[in-house]
Amino acid sequence: MVEIDLVALIVDEYDPAIAFFTDVLGFDLVEDFPSLTTDGQPKRWVVVRPPGAQTGILLARGYGEHQRAAIGNQVAGRVGFFLRVDDFDAAYRRMAEAGVTFVREPRAEPYGRVAVFLDIAGNRWDLLGSA
Repeated sequence: MVEIDLVALIVDEYDPAIAFFTDVLGFDLVEDFPSLTTDGQPKRWVVVRPPGAQTGILLARGYGEHQRAAIGNQVAGRVGFFLRVDDFDAAYRRMAEAGVTFVREPRAEPYGRVAVFLDIAGNRWDLLGSA
């Protein structure tokens, strides 16, 4: 068996990122404990995951100038993350009411309904649902 377990997302600070993913997007906080960087600096190991999903997101606080410069631009301004939901309208409404910034309004595509939103760091995501 082969699977993608985690994808790292560089964030400014841990706690606001945790709140965004758990309170706004409805993810589960599955791990949060102290750790150290490779050069001995304190950090946290923080993993969030959509309920029932296998793949999670490692929330990694940007460390150093190079990493901090990538916050919000991990995929060079493209949509780089995709969140599929069962009830597109309910998810869109809930996220909009929670203050999520949508940069493209919902539209129909051959693969389903889609709207582009920004996460807490400024990365672009597709919210995807059935047609």
